[in-house]
Amino acid sequence: MNLLKQIFTWWNGQTIGTRFHTWRFGKKVGQDELGNVYYQGTAKDSEGRTRRWVIYNGYAEASAIPPGWHGWMHHRTDVSPADEEYTPREWQVAHRPNGTGTAQAYRPPGSIAVAGERPRVTGDYDAWTPGN
Repeated sequence: MNLLKQIFTWWNGQTIGTRFHTWRFGKKVGQDELGNVYYQGTAKDSEGRTRRWVIYNGYAEASAIPPGWHGWMHHRTDVSPADEEYTPREWQVAHRPNGTGTAQAYRPPGSIAVAGERPRVTGDYDAWTPGN
């Protein structure tokens, strides 16, 4: 079943092509607490930097990359969190899955999905009408 997922889906971990490319050119740099594995290649990008990529543990969701690894992936630092003792800053929050379409989705006041009344308009807005 895992082989079929790798052949026909790109959102479940890695595809056969990514597996081959990683085997051929990738050097494992580290793994985060969510099970995502990070690699660095030998090839350079258009700006002369080494290529870096992640193999997600499960669904491919970019927000599942922790802050330290995010900085390394985007070449903000050359030292990976695996090579140093990285501690997130107090304003950096842990990953939370995207809640869109679930009961945990954000619903602002006045949304039709929330019980209660819509907040009254403050009167600082004049609607445009044709001819005015």
